[in-house]
Amino acid sequence: MTAKATDVLFNQSKSVAPLGIISMKGTEELAAKINEYLMCWTTPSEYPDGTYLIENECPRFQSGDGKGIIKQTIRGDDLFILVDVGNYNCTYKMFGRDNCMSPDDHYQDLKRLIQAAGGKAHRLNVIMPILYGGRQHRRNYRESLDCAVALQELQAMGVENIITFDAHDPRVCNAIPLMGFDNVIPAYQVLKKMFKNINDLVIDKEHFMVISPDEGAMNRNLFYASVLEVSLGMFYKRRDYSRVVNGRNPIVAHEYLGDSVADKDVFIADDIISSGESMLDIAYELKKRNAKRIFQYATYPIFTNGLEKFDEAYDKGILSGVFGTNLTYRTPELLSREWYHDVDISKYIAYFIAAINHDVSISKVIDPHERIRTLLNNHRLG
Repeated sequence: MTAKATDVLFNQSKSVAPLGIISMKGTEELAAKINEYLMCWTTPSEYPDGTYLIENECPRFQSGDGKGIIKQTIRGDDLFILVDVGNYNCTYKMFGRDNCMSPDDHYQDLKRLIQAAGGKAHRLNVIMPILYGGRQHRRNYRESLDCAVALQELQAMGVENIITFDAHDPRVCNAIPLMGFDNVIPAYQVLKKMFKNINDLVIDKEHFMVISPDEGAMNRNLFYASVLEVSLGMFYKRRDYSRVVNGRNPIVAHEYLGDSVADKDVFIADDIISSGESMLDIAYELKKRNAKRIFQYATYPIFTNGLEKFDEAYDKGILSGVFGTNLTYRTPELLSREWYHDVDISKYIAYFIAAINHDVSISKVIDPHERIRTLLNNHRLG
C-alpha cells in the first residue's frame, strides 16, 4: 500500500470498531497473508493479542453433525469471516470415513460461526471469494436459485457486507438490494503478474488482442481490452439443447467473431476454469487462425478434470500460460506446473478490510484504472 493510501486509512480516519478476522477451514494460508499486511499497516496497540486472527473451530461428530466455536471474545469487534466454499481439500470424519467438504458443508459452517458470534460483534462482514451456488445464476425451468437464497439468509442472520471476487453473474446482488455487496475484479493484480512474468509482450493493436471465451464473459474482457487499448474478439458456444450431459447441454462448436488474430498474442479471461474443455477448444481454434501466443486467465482455476490436457496443450505450443488467483484451493500439482502463474490477491483483500473497517471509500485508496494505466506505460517504456 502506498504512503498516501495508508495515510487516508489510518491517519485521516478512525476504525468503526476493533478489527477481528475469522479464518475458516481451508483459508488459513490466505488469511495469514492478509493478517500480515494489516499488522504492517497498524500499530501493535490495535492488535493486543499479537494478531487480528480469531481462533475458531467447526468440529464434527462421527454422525456428521457439526458445531461452530469461537474461542475468544469478539464483543464489539468489526468481524470479517473469510470462507472458501470451493475448497474440496478439507475433510472430516463421518462414520469412520473421510469425507471431502462440499460447498454445502462450508456454507453450513459459515452459518454455525455466525450463530456462535451470537450478536456480540459490532458488525458482521463475510468475505466469500467464490460465491456459494454462484454458477446457478438464472432460472430456466423449475430450478433452485441457491446463491440468491443464501445471500438473503445471511442478511437475515445479521451480515451487513458481502465481499466477493469476479462473481459468475454480479446481478445476484439484486436479491439483497439493501445489503452491502462488493464484487471485486482483480484486474490490476492479474496484469501486473502477466507483465512481470511475460516481459516481452507488446501491448498494442498490431501485436496483442483480448478474446472473450463466450458471451457471458464479455464484460470482463471488454474491460481488459479497454484499459489495454487493444481490439476485442469473441467466441460464442453452439450447444445441443436436445441433450443434457453432466448437468448441462453439450457444446457442439465454438464460433468466432472479431478481427484477425494472426501473428498476435491473445489474452482470454474468464471467472472459472472448471473442466477446462471450453478454454482448450478456444485455444486450438485460435491456433488454427494462426494466433502467436495464447495466455488464459481464470479467477478460480479449479481444473475438475485434471491437468493432463493442459500439459499436452502446453507441450504442443498451443498454450503459452495460464494465470489464476489464490482465492480458492489450488492443488500442489497445479502450483508446480511450468505453465501456471499464481496471482496473489491477499494485499488487495487487506485493502478492502482496512477501508471497510475505517468507513473509507475504496476508491480513495486504490483506483485500478490509474494504476493499470501507470503499469501499462511502465511496461511500454521497458
